[in-house]
Amino acid sequence: MDIHVYDTYVKAKDGHTMHFDVFTAVKNDLQAIEFAKKWLISIGEGEALITSNECKFCHIQSASNNVIEAINQDGYFIYKMEGCK
Repeated sequence: MDIHVYDTYVKAKDGHTMHFDVFTAVKNDLQAIEFAKKWLISIGEGEALITSNECKFCHIQSASNNVIEAINQDGYFIYKMEGCK
């Protein structure tokens, strides 16, 4: 399965930058932003500003089985990089 990767940078409550990717099955910018918002709420960062300026389509790549399972179950997968909880 190929996935669509959205490179995302948002400011946390304490001011540090969180960098993560949103992986989705389809290229849909608004849906990727909604998935990012949903995840941010789940980690207590629901007030973070997230628009198409913070969450941008980056590329398409193949996915591992655990990513495919998460996308099939939830519609998305968050790949945490810098400053994420």
